[in-house]
Amino acid sequence: MPSARLMIALPLAATPLAVGAWLWLVLLSPWTYDRPEHLAPVAPGSHALFVYGTLRHAPVRWLVYGRTGDPEEAVLPGYRREELDLEPDPDGRVEGLLLRVDAGELTRLDRYERLGIRYERVRVTLADGRNAWTYRRLD
Repeated sequence: MPSARLMIALPLAATPLAVGAWLWLVLLSPWTYDRPEHLAPVAPGSHALFVYGTLRHAPVRWLVYGRTGDPEEAVLPGYRREELDLEPDPDGRVEGLLLRVDAGELTRLDRYERLGIRYERVRVTLADGRNAWTYRRLD
């Protein structure tokens, strides 16, 4: 019969492996996301992206597109945050970050957000007048 210490150590040792496998499936695996054919390809060059959820956290950005970047604080007026989405609200405002990413990084972010399946990427105007992409949930 295994000792109590071994019975505790085995699940703890397996946890990093399980987390790593989940991250690989979500972020890199060719089996978990196929970009829908109806979506236009990502344009080359630099892109501004307003983020308001998990991508506000530097470790998540590093895992998703390979760097933390130099985010700027930003505000999106005319919306409120509703769980994992943005809902129009004339009196609302959502605080988040503005990221500058290249086409390859935006493609990896699209994969993370499951563009065309779970989210759509739309243009918004921030409080300071700059335009940026952001992700909104699909129905």
